[in-house]
Amino acid sequence: MSPRCPRSGSRTSEATGVTASSMPSTSSESPVVDGVCAAAYAIPTDRPEGDGTLAWDSTTMVCVSVSAGGVSGFGWSYAPAAAARLVEEMASELVGQPAFAIAALDERLRVTLRNAGVSGVVSCALSAVDVALWDLKAKILGVCLADLLGPARHEVPVYGSGGFTTYDAATLEQQVRGWLSAGVPAVKIKIAEDAGDREARDLRRVRQVRELIGAEVELFVDANGGYTRKQAVRVGRALGEYDVRWFEEPVSSQDKDGLREIRGLLDLDIAAGEYANDLPEIRRLCGVVDCLQLDATRCGGFSGWLRGAAVANAFGLEVSGHCAPHLHLAVAAAVPNFRHLEWFHDHVRIEQRFLDGAQEPRLGVLRIDAAGPGHGLCPKTTDLAPYRTA
Repeated sequence: MSPRCPRSGSRTSEATGVTASSMPSTSSESPVVDGVCAAAYAIPTDRPEGDGTLAWDSTTMVCVSVSAGGVSGFGWSYAPAAAARLVEEMASELVGQPAFAIAALDERLRVTLRNAGVSGVVSCALSAVDVALWDLKAKILGVCLADLLGPARHEVPVYGSGGFTTYDAATLEQQVRGWLSAGVPAVKIKIAEDAGDREARDLRRVRQVRELIGAEVELFVDANGGYTRKQAVRVGRALGEYDVRWFEEPVSSQDKDGLREIRGLLDLDIAAGEYANDLPEIRRLCGVVDCLQLDATRCGGFSGWLRGAAVANAFGLEVSGHCAPHLHLAVAAAVPNFRHLEWFHDHVRIEQRFLDGAQEPRLGVLRIDAAGPGHGLCPKTTDLAPYRTA
């Protein structure tokens, strides 16, 4: 069955049994959190997907609900099902606390979870809770989240992303043509197949896409850390023939020296950052990439994403939203140093199928005035129910 989140006005979390009456009293200026629940759903892909270092046939979506004052906020992450169980363990630290005190709640949870290691799956769980709290706050205030944060723009540009190494030429062509019909200004495909062992096929696929999109649409590639340093330089120089503008994770994002070295040898933009869980890691990437990718489902939700964008701005770097396009829309609109948002096929199909309020890009952009109150998205729990795993 789908998760049963607290009803309006409930003072008990049905997921945990934690009650607000057992928690310390708080200021009347902010409604207190009165319920928390979470569930995980493993949703099959529409066809096998893979990149340079990994293959998969399903994607797990962890959904979180946080309620206060008769209103529920919704957050989610793409993470292992264990993240849902971690959220339920957080409930006792959240229930009874001021719902608007998002920064304080984040710090409270990080201290509580420090011995578990506040990265990886823990950071994904924290991210989903943070997103739910921001959605809750905006809903209680009756405003669009983008307006609450203060928009720097009202249209957010996207680029088409997918082009999995598991796709044959016909499937790749069909996907690329779909992006072109949506007016996207750039497309991205996966390369470094079999951990870099199929360079010739990588370049054939790049050539195929360039011929499909013509000279006006930008072409990006993502190696997912599948190449060695020298191999990445060699492939990067070959990519110049096809006017590739963006080379994502040519080597592992853990290899900061390698990223710096490759960046100094190639003209195309080097990008990384999707696995950064905290500000120190984000800081270490500044100076070794040309555009910093941030993922709000991993880096601490909207709060972590906004802080990360501020760090990048201090280094004169633009940021790009990694995956989960509908989740990122409000924060992408809120920062001045934003470049674009990834219209990632795997997450687009989930969000459009299972979230009310999901959009289609028009002329390559999403509009923030289509959302709200809150972030404007709500899970279709009945449709999700058959896929629940936790």
